[in-house]
Amino acid sequence: MRKFIFSLFLTLGVAFSTTASAVELGDWSTQQKITVDNATIKTTLQEAAVLVRLHSGNFDFTTANIDGSDVRFVSEDGSVEYPFYFEKYDPANELAIAWVVLPEVAAGKAPITFTLLSGNENGTATGSIKALQTSRLAARYAFDEAALLQDSSASNQPLVGSVTAQKAGLIGNSAVLAGSAITFNVTQAVPNGYTWSTWLKPATLPQTGRLFAAGAINLAVEGDQLVLNAGATPSKVALKAGAWQHIALVVSPTNATVYVNGIAATPVTLSAVPATTAVTVADGLTGEIDEMQLVNVAQSEAEIAFAAKTQGAEASLVSVTPAGEAEGEEGEANYMGILINSLTLDAKVVIAILAVMFVISVWVMWSKGALVSRTDKDNKRFLERFQAASSHDLLKLDQGAQFKHSTLYGLYQAGLREIKKREHDGHISLGGASIDAIKAAVDADLVRETQRMNSMMVLLTIAISGGPFLGLLGTVVGVMITFAAIAAAGDVNVNAIAPGIAAALLATVAGLAVAIPALFGYNYLASRVKNITIAMQIFVDEFITRTAELYGKE
Repeated sequence: MRKFIFSLFLTLGVAFSTTASAVELGDWSTQQKITVDNATIKTTLQEAAVLVRLHSGNFDFTTANIDGSDVRFVSEDGSVEYPFYFEKYDPANELAIAWVVLPEVAAGKAPITFTLLSGNENGTATGSIKALQTSRLAARYAFDEAALLQDSSASNQPLVGSVTAQKAGLIGNSAVLAGSAITFNVTQAVPNGYTWSTWLKPATLPQTGRLFAAGAINLAVEGDQLVLNAGATPSKVALKAGAWQHIALVVSPTNATVYVNGIAATPVTLSAVPATTAVTVADGLTGEIDEMQLVNVAQSEAEIAFAAKTQGAEASLVSVTPAGEAEGEEGEANYMGILINSLTLDAKVVIAILAVMFVISVWVMWSKGALVSRTDKDNKRFLERFQAASSHDLLKLDQGAQFKHSTLYGLYQAGLREIKKREHDGHISLGGASIDAIKAAVDADLVRETQRMNSMMVLLTIAISGGPFLGLLGTVVGVMITFAAIAAAGDVNVNAIAPGIAAALLATVAGLAVAIPALFGYNYLASRVKNITIAMQIFVDEFITRTAELYGKE
C-alpha cells in the first residue's frame, strides 16, 4: 500500500513538474527559431550556456515588453522552458544579449533548434543570474558597469584591483586594463583540476605581463606570444593585437593546456594540480578583458571550442531567424526582409521618394517611347507620299490624310497654311520675301514640335543625377544613426552593426536602381528624338525648295 501511495505521489509530482515547465505557445504573438550548429562538436555537452545576440536585424523589440519580461526560450514544441539570463537588454538601442542554458548539445547530429518567444503583455520576468550559477562555476566576472568587480557566481568573491568600464565590450561591458593587477580568492577546492577562461583584447603587442597566475601556474604575455610556465618546458602560442581572442587555461592532474579561440597549444606535463587559493590576473598588461570565469573542473576541448564559437562577435554556431521569415532550401534567412526591417526612418523616407521618382521615370520612358515609335511610323508613311507627289499634287497632300502622329505632316500643314494665305484668285505667285516668311513659319512649328518631343525628358535627367545623391544621403544618415546607437549602447559586435549598415546601403542601391534605367532610357529616347528632329529639318528645306521652284516669281 505504501509503495502504491509513493508511486502515485511520484507520478503526480512528475506530471506537475512537466506541466509547470510547459509553455502555451499561443500566448506569445511572436515565435522565432534559433539554430545551434553542432557539426563541429565532438563530445556531447551537458548544461551548455549559449550566448544569443538580439538586434534590430533579427528581433523586433517593439513587439516585446519594454523590459523584456515576456521573453522566453523554449523547446520547439514548448514542452520545456530553458533557464536564461539577460546580460543586457536595451530596447531603446535595440540590442540584447542573453545566456540560454540548454540541457544538452549532442555531438555530430542534426543542428539543435529551439524557440524564442515574445509578445505577451501578461508575461513576467523569469530570467535570472541563477541560470548560470551551476555547482561547477567557482567565479564569474562579467564586468557590468554597475558592479564592475562583482562576482556573479554563488561564491561571491569580488575582484580586488583597479579597472575602468568599457561600454563597447565584446559581451555587454568589458574592463579596461591599465597595467595594474587584479586578484580574487578561490573558495572552492579544485583537486581534480580547473578551467580559467576569458576574452582578451591586447591594446598593443609586444608587451610583457602576467595574464593568469595561481600557485605554480603562470600564464604570461611575452612579446606577441602567450607563454604557459608550469613545468620543465613552457608552451607558447601567438596572440594578435587589437582583436578579441578567447583564452582558456585547462589544468588537470596530469597536464595544463592553453587554448586560443578554441585551438589547443602544446600541453605542459604536471605531476598534480597546483594549489589554487588566490588568483592574479592581467598584471602589467594593457587592453580589455571580458567574461572571465573559473570552473572547478578541467573542461573538455569540445566545451572550450563551443564557448569560443558561440560567444565571439561572429558567433558562427548560433543564428536567429527573424520573425515571419522562412529559411531557404539551404537554411538561409530572407536577407532582403532583414534589410527592410532594419531601415531607419530617414532611409524609408529617401527610398519612398526614390520610388516615386522611379515610377515617374518609367512612365516618361514608356510614354515617350510610344510617342517616338508612332511618330516614326507616321513620318515614314507621309514622307513616302510627299516624295511620290507630282508638282500638281504638292499642295493636295492633306486631302484624305491619316497622319495623326507625324511631325512632318504637321510642318507640311503649317507651310500649306502660309501658302494659301498668299493665294489670289486661285493663283499662287511667291516672291522672295513670301518664301522667307513661309520658311520662318514652318521653322517656328519645327521648334515647337522639337520642344514637344523633348518635353518631360528633364524628369529623366533629374532621376539620373538626383537618384544616386538622394540614395547616398539616405546611406550616410543611416550609417550615422547606426553608429550613434552603437556608441550609446556600448555594443560593437558585428551582429549589431551589420543590419543597420546593410540597410543604410539599401538607400544607395535604390538610388542607383532609379538612375541606371533612367540613364539607358534617356540616351535611347534622346537619340530617337534627335533623328526625328534631323528628319524635320531636312523636310523643311526640301518642302521650301520645291515650293519655291513651283510657285516662286522669276
